[in-house]
Amino acid sequence: MSFRPESFIARRYLYGAHGQAEGRGFLRLITWISVGGVAVGVTALILALAIVRGFSGEIESKITGFAAHVQVQSIRDEPLNGASDLQSLLETQAILTDVAPVVQEFILLRRSARDIDGVSVWGTSRIPEFIASSLVAGSSALITDSEVPGMIIGASLARSLGVHTGDRLTAFSVQDAGGGMNQSPTIRQFRVTGIYESSLADFDDLYVFADLNEARALLGYATDQVSRFDVRVADGVAFVDAANRLDEILDFPAIARPVTEIYRSLYAWVALQESIIPLIISIIIFVAAVNIIGTLLMIILEKQRDMGILAGMGATSRMRRRIFVRLGFLIGIAGVILGELGALILAWAQLRFGIIPLPAEAYYMSTAPIDLSAIDFVMVALLTLALCVLSSWVPSKVASRLHPIQAIRSR
Repeated sequence: MSFRPESFIARRYLYGAHGQAEGRGFLRLITWISVGGVAVGVTALILALAIVRGFSGEIESKITGFAAHVQVQSIRDEPLNGASDLQSLLETQAILTDVAPVVQEFILLRRSARDIDGVSVWGTSRIPEFIASSLVAGSSALITDSEVPGMIIGASLARSLGVHTGDRLTAFSVQDAGGGMNQSPTIRQFRVTGIYESSLADFDDLYVFADLNEARALLGYATDQVSRFDVRVADGVAFVDAANRLDEILDFPAIARPVTEIYRSLYAWVALQESIIPLIISIIIFVAAVNIIGTLLMIILEKQRDMGILAGMGATSRMRRRIFVRLGFLIGIAGVILGELGALILAWAQLRFGIIPLPAEAYYMSTAPIDLSAIDFVMVALLTLALCVLSSWVPSKVASRLHPIQAIRSR
């Protein structure tokens, strides 16, 4: 391998740069501050991308955990008749992996004369897996050995009503299956068998889960009526595409709605979080570029005599320019290595200890989620190295234009 004086000098300036006379160690400090600036930028950018991706994935998993991927319901906002035939039709579709009938309407839940709240009862043959995994007390059983059927409620609702597992609640429904109002309410008692906490405050306060047939009896539904079907689609099938394909086989008044349309506001909120990333990247790029340009210009001022000596020994302006371009590249390499190691350490600490807490009522989770991707590490490294090389181009042009005699005489 041939000896490259530009690379050798660039490495010397990175690892052992000294200023003149007084403050000899200051130049080395400035160089490593520049490396640190690149490292901090790399760490911040990788973590920002990981947190935004984590937000998106966490919110979507919670929403689809509640509402599945696509909902089949009536366009008239009334119960679907012929539920058994419709379920059989949906189960024949290859793009679907699960079809769950749901009966859902608003009711009143009462514990005492003072403890009463309006909720939405969610009748199902089995509670969603997401709810089962979010239980903080009790079990997921909706059918109990006693005559009183079970009910699963949210933790915030349980605190509001002052109930615990095993307590009884009285449910009041004044709606009939046609969407009208009964003159006298239907009243049924339930026993709290489980309490869940999903960190989705709007959901935990609103939804309570009961057995499908018990919900039908409470709401006055016939045995072959449901409010909707919650369906899950196969991997690789977009929710909107699945809804469009289901609409082609459904008879009026049944329609299919993707979860992205039903909870459009939440998905818009996630998109807003993602839109901040370009601003973060722009700030990081600007700060890193200024650091590198300032550091290289300072090194050039301190090393004018070295440049003059090199020119006197036959070094061309192109060779002197390459010294500082390669120095900028080395600063980038060092910063990328330190920055990516820092990102890995901080991401591990966040996953392990939750060092970045969040208000659950605002962000729907108690700690910042992290979803690392190898693509982010590669793309950030390439972007940073390109930035460092471009930032070093202007200082390198200054170094290449130094007059040898004037440079040697400079102090």
